[in-house]
Amino acid sequence: MTSSVTSTNLQAGFDHLLTVLSGKRFLQKEGLGNEVPFFICPYDATISVEVARRQKQLINRLEQSGIRVLEINLYDLSIEILKERGIWEQILEIEPSVSKDELKELLQGVLDPETNLVPAMADKIKNNEFDMLFLTGVGEIFPYIRSHHVLNNLQSTAKEKPTLMFFPGTYTHSLESGASLDLFQRLHDDKYYRAFNIFHCEA
Repeated sequence: MTSSVTSTNLQAGFDHLLTVLSGKRFLQKEGLGNEVPFFICPYDATISVEVARRQKQLINRLEQSGIRVLEINLYDLSIEILKERGIWEQILEIEPSVSKDELKELLQGVLDPETNLVPAMADKIKNNEFDMLFLTGVGEIFPYIRSHHVLNNLQSTAKEKPTLMFFPGTYTHSLESGASLDLFQRLHDDKYYRAFNIFHCEA
């Protein structure tokens, strides 16, 4: 089986997801040892638009089987937080005149995973009934939020139900080099080893 979704195996990749996610083993978090039920769905960043369309279909198919999915789009949530803080308009206004580094620093402060982003996610988790959590919008929040920071801070909040992060890049896991989330197949620096590649899971 593949390790990620590409343009050549798109249909097979999503068929695998549907089979695994609707299986009792996944839903009941069997076979994980004591690990947190975090899973990564790596995909080729060049097919992001098609993957987003398939995600919606996947959610519909799961819900038709009685499996409730809570989707948290990290980009949409970030905008929600900025609007709640009353600084969204201000950011749009200053964006053309400040450097990328200054903007990144400002956003990193307001959207810090530990103090702001994950608590906002925790509210959604608490206020919704669901069987699994989908995290999307990962590529859109780079570089001001890094996915491994989100996962590290989410461990204590989202351990009751399986969580699947759709990741535009590769997730490698080896004894020699440890684990790495390589965003856009390029940025090789996000060390996160506690998640499972969903394509290595069986139904």
